[in-house]
Amino acid sequence: MGQLLASSLTREQELEWLALRLVPGLGTRSATKLLERFRTPQAILRASRSELEARGVAGAVAQSIASGCAYEDAVAQQEKMAQAGAAVVTMTDPRYPQRLREIFDPPILLFTRGRVELLESLTLAVVGTRRPTPYGLAVTERLAGDLARAGLTIVSGMARGIDTAAHRGALEAVGNTMAVLGCGVDVVYPSENRKLAAEIAEKGLLLSEFPMGAPAYPQNFPIRNRVISGLSLGVLVTEGAQYSGSAITARLALDQGREVFAVPGSIVSKMSWGPNLLIKQGAKLVQDWNDVVLELAPEVRRELAARSQMRLFGEGDAAAADAPKDENPRSPVARQILALLRVETPTQIDDLLERAEDVSSSEAIAALFELEMLGAVRQLPGKNFVKVW
Repeated sequence: MGQLLASSLTREQELEWLALRLVPGLGTRSATKLLERFRTPQAILRASRSELEARGVAGAVAQSIASGCAYEDAVAQQEKMAQAGAAVVTMTDPRYPQRLREIFDPPILLFTRGRVELLESLTLAVVGTRRPTPYGLAVTERLAGDLARAGLTIVSGMARGIDTAAHRGALEAVGNTMAVLGCGVDVVYPSENRKLAAEIAEKGLLLSEFPMGAPAYPQNFPIRNRVISGLSLGVLVTEGAQYSGSAITARLALDQGREVFAVPGSIVSKMSWGPNLLIKQGAKLVQDWNDVVLELAPEVRRELAARSQMRLFGEGDAAAADAPKDENPRSPVARQILALLRVETPTQIDDLLERAEDVSSSEAIAALFELEMLGAVRQLPGKNFVKVW
């Protein structure tokens, strides 16, 4: 449906998309097929019952569409969106994530609160148990923060436990994060995450395919999980039981052709059974953020490296605005060290020190650490370093 892209909707068009989404009994796949055949929500909603039934729509659903009964609910949705500062992104909007568009059953629209531009960013899902160990929390916050600093947007479900740690790790690193909810974007679940939800709405993005005001029904979460994995380049599981929501998300990721990563844990901890089993089944074992980045496609690594370089050297207003406040983005030592390194050609640290002019060993080590955290440099065994793009 890429040829139908539209940059914005009129209020009436938005109402039609909402009405289509709210038709009782009309599932995601059926709505998508109707859009492929009728081209617009307006055409679907104006079709007769017989026309709809001829397209394979069940009689009761066809009657609901033809009667226009969903319009009243759509008007109420628009009012709730205005009150909450929410917006919709439809699957014909260029901001709709291309990776999500390609899954088997993409949502026809997304409700959003926050920085909608993050839908176009490079994203990685970080998921896990709602009952983590202290180890799981610490590992998740560290990895999420490091991956956010490397330029990835951290996606999770804002559930208690690992999801919450993932969002907090990204936010504390002054990075980007998205929360995909199993309820409306104006509903906070769990309630103890009210402050976190407000911070994500301000600095990141709250996202849901469920209408405004929709409660967090248990059956919503498996549906939500396919969006978490569908948005993302890959899914990182840090802790979880063998049969858990995070295991479901990992399986969905495999079905969608995404990378699956897992953090190993103690063999006597039930919360490590999930990730340990995933590793046995072929998931990439993760000890640090670089283990994730190295598995991403070359073009993705190049884009991350380019963004890191922009943050490092402060190129452009947007880059300067996005740079973490505790970094020195114009470090001359880091610039000099980076210029001495080659792409995928290791340089030993002693050779770097000999070639770097007026740079002490401590300054060089600090600069290499800074470059490594930004994803511009990778360390190999034997204190060898390479550029990553």
